[in-house]
Amino acid sequence: MKEEIKAYNNVLELIGNTPLIKLNKITQKMKGNYFAKVEAFNPGHSTKDRIALYIIEEAERKGILKPGDTIIETTSGNTGFSIAMVSIIKGYECILAVSSKSSADKIDMLKTMGAKVYVCPAHVSADDPRSYYEVAKKLHSEIKGSVYINQYFNELNIDAHYQTTGPEIWEQTAGKITHLVACSGTGGTISGTARFLKEQNPNIKVIGIDAYGSVLQKYHQTKEFDANEIYPYRIEGLGKNLIPTATDFNIIDKFEKVTDESSAHTARELAKTEGLFVGYTSGAAMQGLKQLEEEGEFDENSNIVVIFPDHGSRYMSKIYNDEWMNQQGFFDSETAEIHKIEYVK
Repeated sequence: MKEEIKAYNNVLELIGNTPLIKLNKITQKMKGNYFAKVEAFNPGHSTKDRIALYIIEEAERKGILKPGDTIIETTSGNTGFSIAMVSIIKGYECILAVSSKSSADKIDMLKTMGAKVYVCPAHVSADDPRSYYEVAKKLHSEIKGSVYINQYFNELNIDAHYQTTGPEIWEQTAGKITHLVACSGTGGTISGTARFLKEQNPNIKVIGIDAYGSVLQKYHQTKEFDANEIYPYRIEGLGKNLIPTATDFNIIDKFEKVTDESSAHTARELAKTEGLFVGYTSGAAMQGLKQLEEEGEFDENSNIVVIFPDHGSRYMSKIYNDEWMNQQGFFDSETAEIHKIEYVK
């Protein structure tokens, strides 16, 4: 009997079923058991592969997307890469409106994947015509046969994680998860995952990680949008200057804010302690864990799952670049020695 060739038909079949990895050294002095859902194992190296494939296939199923159509999206980089990857396989044109805060690495990756990229100023209001939200809307209105994914206000963003990430974590932890910790940007990842997990066990505590300069935590506490909370920050894909409807605030128990500097250092610490080369937002998620543990959020019996959204390769010009870190004032004399290089002559 002849053996069949064991191969995937294309990269899209590799999306999902990412590993759960125990964190050991970085959590040594912390109470509880810590596990990372490492989304960099998706073929597009981020959790956004899940929503790109799910939303596009739903649009195809409903007849909204047809062969030769153009897909338009706003993105800080990861969703754009995932949409570009899916578009290549499925034969769609791809146009992306990207925040200028996105790393040069991310923008170069998007161009490499065949997308047309519009880089828009990051520090303007959401309704400014130059914002990436408004640029994407304008392009959608002008281009016939285009579909605007609109991840910030698309319920399918939540559904994608309800159908995939939540069930995976429940199965991987044998239902023993006590806390879910995840960054909140569009809110789709944390909302969809939490919705599934809380249906299985309503006692699971869900904690969102937010950035200083973002409105999400204040809105969660007061249900009021406070523009005074908004100021520029460096972390990509975390926090917002608007309220995305793809965030189910009712299912999130609390938010924890983290700084740009501590998140950058913690991402670098993950590489050195756990061998996990993850992105800026993953560093933010881990920093949030540290702060929560210091605040007494966990005990010895806690089983905490933290979602690491993407891969470190997208931040080589930022948090993994000593010059950039120095320019931001993130290095003191002690930490500056970490990546000292010796040249042999």
